[in-house]
Parts: sequence; C-alpha cells; structure tokens
Amino acid sequence: MQQRSKYSFTEGLRDGVPIGLGYLSVAFTIGLMAVRQGLSVAVAVVISATNLTSAGQVAGLAVIAAMGSMSEMALTQLVINLRYALMSISLSQKLDSAFSTPKRMLAAFGMTDEIFAVAASKEGCIGARYMYGLILIPFLGWTLGTLAGAVAGDFMPASVKAAMGIAIYGMFIAIVLPPATKSKSIAICAAMAAAASCLMHYLPVLSGISDGFVVILCAVAAAGIAAVFWPLREVPA
Repeated sequence: MQQRSKYSFTEGLRDGVPIGLGYLSVAFTIGLMAVRQGLSVAVAVVISATNLTSAGQVAGLAVIAAMGSMSEMALTQLVINLRYALMSISLSQKLDSAFSTPKRMLAAFGMTDEIFAVAASKEGCIGARYMYGLILIPFLGWTLGTLAGAVAGDFMPASVKAAMGIAIYGMFIAIVLPPATKSKSIAICAAMAAAASCLMHYLPVLSGISDGFVVILCAVAAAGIAAVFWPLREVPA
C-alpha cells in the first residue's frame, strides 16, 4: 500500500507562489481580450474561475466572438485541453492512499501544465492537502489577473488595449519556440498548423469555416501528420 504524503498544505502554497505570479500577467491579457470581445467584467472573471487554461480561453473567446455553436465550443475545448486528462492520469500514480475519488476530481479541476510539472517533480507520493495548496495560489493569480485586466480594459485607451492584446500571442510564441529550436519535428508540426490556418483563412472555399473548427482541424491535422512521420520512440526500461 502507498505511504501517506510527507508534503503539507503550506508547502503546496509555497510551491504555487511562482506559478501564481506568472499567471497574473497572462490572465491580465485574457481579461483585456474578453472585454474587447464585448464580454462584461463579471463574465470574464467567471470564465477564468471555471477554466484554468490560457489556450482554451483564447480559443473559446474566438468562438464566442464568432457566435459559434455549443458543439463547436465543446469540440474546441476537448481538442485543446485533452492533455490535462492525460496529465491527471499520469499524476494519479503518485497520489497517496488517502487521495479519494472526490479529492481527485477537485485536484483535476486545477490541473495545468505548470502545476503538473511541479507536482510530478516531487519525490515520493503526494496528498490532497499539498495539491490543494499548490493549486490555490495559481487559481487566485489567474482569476484576479483576469479581473484586473477586464477592469483595466474599461478605462484604457483603445490603442493601449490593442497593444496589450498582442501579449497573449507572444506567450504562445514563447511556448512553441524553445522546443521547436530543439526538435525538427515540433518545428515542422507548428509550421504545418500555421500554414493550414492561413490557407483556411484566405482560400475562398475554406474561409467560411468558423474559427473554432479551424483550430480543431489545424491542430488535429498537424498532430496526426507528425504522429505518422515522426512518432516518439519508446525508451527501453
């Protein structure tokens, strides 16, 4: 039987502080984008409080702005956020024996790339108290950052809001560029997705496809081609 975790709620809070501070700036931009799309401050905050995902929120805002359907929104979020389910499954191997199903469901709600990376790096098993502490500060940073950005968006000049809106795309470039410089397959996959998105925007036959389905089609097509031609090789144990 697995042992109990040696990590406390306080240790989780401490480990979550850098993540929460990093989320503030990104969430600020999310708040600005939401207001620019015509959403109220309250709606922007609720979206961030219930969806801890930058890419998912950006794609979701695009679907909302385009008046997309609920099915389009669901498929978009499924494709973009499916990795969190895989992260949660992987992390479940490190949970202690007291980590019940309801506790796992609550922890899964707060799963992000950074939280997964920190939790997975801990030695030994981890418990619910540590996970809740680790999630709390990033959750507050993400929600309060969105609130600050949404409120600021009501007072900022249009030129400043437009300039600030570029920050989210800079964040995505910063995420893609480092692994792309180290892996040819990742660089090609990203380039294929970008090229496919441009084609679907400018070709008359494809330009009528809504933004949400463009994200789905480009992501799945590029990932599928990369999986066929550059599959990950299993490392011998």
